[in-house]
Amino acid sequence: MNYKRKSILNSYLYIFPSFLLICVFSLIPIGMNVFYSFTKYNIITPPKVIGLKNYVRMFSDPYVSASIKNSIVFTLVTVPLQTFFALLFAAIIARYFRGKFGDLLKGALFVPVIASAVLVGTLFSLFLDPNGPVNFVLQFLHLPKVNWLGGKTSSMASVCIATIWKNIGYFLVIYYAGVMDIPKEQYEAAEVDGVNAWQRFCHITVPELAPVTYLVVTLGTIWSFQVFDMVYTMTGGGPGMSTVTLVLTIYNSAFKGYDMGYASAVALLLFVLVLVFQYFQKRFLGERYE
Repeated sequence: MNYKRKSILNSYLYIFPSFLLICVFSLIPIGMNVFYSFTKYNIITPPKVIGLKNYVRMFSDPYVSASIKNSIVFTLVTVPLQTFFALLFAAIIARYFRGKFGDLLKGALFVPVIASAVLVGTLFSLFLDPNGPVNFVLQFLHLPKVNWLGGKTSSMASVCIATIWKNIGYFLVIYYAGVMDIPKEQYEAAEVDGVNAWQRFCHITVPELAPVTYLVVTLGTIWSFQVFDMVYTMTGGGPGMSTVTLVLTIYNSAFKGYDMGYASAVALLLFVLVLVFQYFQKRFLGERYE
């Protein structure tokens, strides 16, 4: 009995450091955020409890409603596209470029991942400037210039393209590792049966990588709802409210309006929204993809 108790105690001691870190950096901040969401707090003066006023204000705030809509649209556009292209590129590299050129290609596609999002956003802003290289090419092709970052639709599309370009390399590496684990015999048998490359991709690669896809979609969804620096750098949330996101709204409320209580309420809304998305994703995809 003493040995069993000692073993249990040792087990708890092993997990205690991790549990302590989770409490300090996750659970306690979440609890503080919930508390501040019911207060009026501007950092300088002590927080004053005001009940549900921040939530009432939040659900009547046009910036919050626009932020929710834009965050959902951004997620629904970027996650499927970056998932599909990352899987496609991984399959192509694994099939046709396994040598040094393939390693070089993977490295080149991974460079945007390690680059700062602010740097990527700045570069895309320069490229998409009304007098930038993209419009220069359009004029060369006798096509009209586009105000990429000045239109309500084109600005969101521009941010989505920049984000997809930055994230593809990360998910490509994950998919590439998954593709390499698929037995070659399946592809060889399919080739003998006369199955073409696209059919092999659809009926072998995609089903075999279903658990990897679930992981990629989960990460992509969380990252998309957390988007901030790309939007802040490229559009600042404009024009109007066409690209404002929940994280940008939190930042503006907390560090420009110094309304920490209201920012905490919006942050809690973001937390709940991500949980809801993850719940439905788990329910409809998890059982099949895990």
